[in-house]
Amino acid sequence: MKVVVQRVKHASVSVDGKVVGKIDKGLMLLIGVAESDREEDIEFVADKCVNLRIFEDEEGKMNRSLLETGGEILAISQFTLLGDTRKGRRPSFINAADPEKGNAFYEKFIERLRSHGIKVQTGIFGAMMDVELLNYGPVTIIVESK
Repeated sequence: MKVVVQRVKHASVSVDGKVVGKIDKGLMLLIGVAESDREEDIEFVADKCVNLRIFEDEEGKMNRSLLETGGEILAISQFTLLGDTRKGRRPSFINAADPEKGNAFYEKFIERLRSHGIKVQTGIFGAMMDVELLNYGPVTIIVESK
């Protein structure tokens, strides 16, 4: 799995002009599932995301996790994260999971995030989505299971 983690002041996702997910301060996650991913990758990546110490403490240092700050998560499926650009000019998505597996892993990932007591909003798997966010910092981290 590959997840792009962005610390945000707020974020939202819309489908066909309608907001389907919206959060205030927290993390916006773009989630890519690879064909080679296994169930244990879900647990590793989800737990890593919620425990990343990328929120400021009283001294202004990135020393607190989402769990400590009480923030929210906006989780959006993003198979294009698995695009391979090493050859040619058009990305190859051969390493991305097929839609059935991708959706199943995405749903299990969301369940794992929620198991930590975090409010999680989502996009719609496979839909054309418009994403808006205010990246705070900016702070952007890539978390991978491989």
